[in-house]
Amino acid sequence: MKNIVLWIAQLFAAVYMAYTVVAFKFPGHPDSIHIFTKIGMEPVARIGSGVAELIAAILLLIPRTSWMGAFLGLGTMSGAIFFHLTSLGIEVVSPTTKKGDGGALFYTAIAIWVCCLIVLILRRKQLPIKV
Repeated sequence: MKNIVLWIAQLFAAVYMAYTVVAFKFPGHPDSIHIFTKIGMEPVARIGSGVAELIAAILLLIPRTSWMGAFLGLGTMSGAIFFHLTSLGIEVVSPTTKKGDGGALFYTAIAIWVCCLIVLILRRKQLPIKV
């Protein structure tokens, strides 16, 4: 059961982070550009967080390095959650459709953060420090 939970958490976090990077951040989707412009960090943070999330996704898929991916994923998602709670707001309005996302980006960032925390807890014996 522990292995099933672990792999579900790893796969969810890895697949979703890789998807958002490939579909939105790297190609410069207008919604992604809008978000990072609103926080005053376009394009550096968009590309930088995309690189970090892609590395985290790859590391999460390798059992030996999944704790590193989870740690990096926690960091990137903490940043996303912080900006949603400050300058972005929980609901982000798309500049192309003029519709809000209903908080989907915020809640997904929380879900990925929780998945990464689960991976860190279940793989704590692999950490270079004793916890």
